[in-house]
Amino acid sequence: MEILKIENLTKIYGKGNTKVIALNNVSFSVEKGEFVAIVGASGSGKSTLLHLIGGVDRPTSGKVYIDGKNIYDYSDDELAIFRRRQVGLIYQFYNLIPILNIEENITLPLNLDGRKVDQKYLNDLIKLLGLDHRRHHLPNELSGGEQQRTSIGRALITNPAIVLADEPTGNLDSKASDEIVDLLKKSNRDYKQTIIMITHNLDIAKCADRIITIEDGKIVKEV
Repeated sequence: MEILKIENLTKIYGKGNTKVIALNNVSFSVEKGEFVAIVGASGSGKSTLLHLIGGVDRPTSGKVYIDGKNIYDYSDDELAIFRRRQVGLIYQFYNLIPILNIEENITLPLNLDGRKVDQKYLNDLIKLLGLDHRRHHLPNELSGGEQQRTSIGRALITNPAIVLADEPTGNLDSKASDEIVDLLKKSNRDYKQTIIMITHNLDIAKCADRIITIEDGKIVKEV
């Protein structure tokens, strides 16, 4: 079953001499429960693509369908609600709230949306993350790997249609990176979570079901 379909996606910044084509007529689709890695050099357009899929930015042209709905048919307010409920975002630098403990950081998207926390799912998720003994600690009391695991929990707590991970291991050492990749694979396997991960590391990308390579705003290879 197709969860994501991208049609002729183009993003252009600037005009005239300052014009930059960040994405150039990109099209592909992702099946529900698939784990896809998008690789490319800095400036290739991969982060722009991730932001457009997540509704963080609007394209110059083209469409992004998630669960059969073109997300750019939404108003800005509707798009904000869509992002909060249907997209889980994992960033390179965690973006945790320093005054909230781990459990509070993970459940923040639900609380912001006025939704009830499924306590059993939360407990199962925290155990999967290996954070049961840390759930009442603040972010500054955690290692980098533990902070990133917390951000993964925050992305998964809403049972989103899709999880977007932007260089999730880029700020970690090799041991912590391996743990994060293993955790993403577990969430993909155990929760059938659809994941799209941006990375410049080909070894990390190999954990995915499929690798899409982008150069100069275009898809040049899929394996």
